[in-house]
Amino acid sequence: MCTSVQVFHQETGEKDNLKILAGITETFISAHDLARVLSSKLYVNNDRQKIVLYLREHRIKLSSETSFIIINEQIYQMSQFTIGVEEDIYLPAESFFSILQMTVLPGITYDSKKQLLGINIVDFNITGLNIEEKTNGTILRIKTREHFSNGNISAFKHNNGWFYITIKDGIIDSVEVKRTDTRGVVHKVVADQFDESVQLAFQLRSDIEGFEFYQSSEPDEIVVTLRTPLSKSAARIKEVKNRWRLDTIVLDAGHGGKDGGTIGKYGTKEKNITLDLAKRIGKLVEKNTHIKVVHTREEDIFIPLWKRTKIANETNGKLFISIHANANPNRNIRGFETYFLRQGKTNDAIEVASRENAVIKLEDQQKSIYTGENLIIATMAQNTYMKESEEFAGIIQNELASRTNSKNRGVKQAGFYVLIGASMPNVLIEVGFLSNPTEEKKLKKASYRQQIAEAVYGAIFMFKQTKEKLLVKG
Repeated sequence: MCTSVQVFHQETGEKDNLKILAGITETFISAHDLARVLSSKLYVNNDRQKIVLYLREHRIKLSSETSFIIINEQIYQMSQFTIGVEEDIYLPAESFFSILQMTVLPGITYDSKKQLLGINIVDFNITGLNIEEKTNGTILRIKTREHFSNGNISAFKHNNGWFYITIKDGIIDSVEVKRTDTRGVVHKVVADQFDESVQLAFQLRSDIEGFEFYQSSEPDEIVVTLRTPLSKSAARIKEVKNRWRLDTIVLDAGHGGKDGGTIGKYGTKEKNITLDLAKRIGKLVEKNTHIKVVHTREEDIFIPLWKRTKIANETNGKLFISIHANANPNRNIRGFETYFLRQGKTNDAIEVASRENAVIKLEDQQKSIYTGENLIIATMAQNTYMKESEEFAGIIQNELASRTNSKNRGVKQAGFYVLIGASMPNVLIEVGFLSNPTEEKKLKKASYRQQIAEAVYGAIFMFKQTKEKLLVKG
């Protein structure tokens, strides 16, 4: 077995070796040695087991025992957890280099079979994107560092509802592009880097009647105008309003079937508690509102994590709520807490996420989306809804605090697989600790579960009113 990854610097022809973790079959590379190979600065916080790599103008934040990394404040997820060894952090080579290649180092290549890393430090010549909404259309401003001739730029609208622009010899900073706020006729932006060109794809909210583009010199940018018919403005405004109306929620009863979740001292199974709560919440919503309720499961069956958010997206859910019960080796710990998806900030949050994520081992890896590049891509939808998810989590905590006689453990953030890829505000509720015998007895009572259900329903109703208040004025 190889004891290092071979490194080839394409610009200078120099060769080097990158230290890997010995004694395991998978290839994990040393963060400290990677900083040396890339000639980047390194900041180490041993107390928090964190490392920051400074690669030119980019910051890459690494933490021990997690699959998440942060690049310029954007969250990405690797296929495996990092491994902390003394003052170093070892990273899963294949998925880590894949993330670097599609974000801040487009010139990097990694051959996992040969354990060969090729490094070609190239500068981005497409550095960002701004989108402006106008009365009769939308303007795309693609920021560039050089002048591209019109012969190197091509664009077309496909009948699948996407608009494409291809730039020959373009090298794109995809991290900056992903920060773009979409507006106007543009619903979504995807950037694909190829060997000799870059392609930007724009998913359109409505049809366009034409487009033009040109390269501007002051400042350097490619300006694209997407023209929409004036007659469709009213219809588009109505469409935007409808898109924000909370008309469908997805209730996810955690665990199920062969995945029982945690089990209390008196035999109470988490999967049964969560299913009962989901049904109670659903009944309250259906009885008192016109909101459509979608359940990821309505009986004791196993539903893979990837399929739960797939159900939410395919049913056009506007809110995703995953319901769970907690556990801790310390049987005195009690209370409720609500999570939104982000890298865990506390040891408790990371521990809870690790326990809930353990179900991934029961899934069919051939069917799961949580493999390879799909795992990385699936996390990218989260940033859009992070603020609303955190806001909704706060409302849930307040409602639970006012309706139950239990401890409010607050809003927290952690990396739950079940929330990844949900294209809507999404939270995970831990309604109490089955590991606490007293709290287990309370959760076994139908009256107490009804209190919890009423609290969550109240939070849904309040969140709906808050989000739709401005739409009524329109």
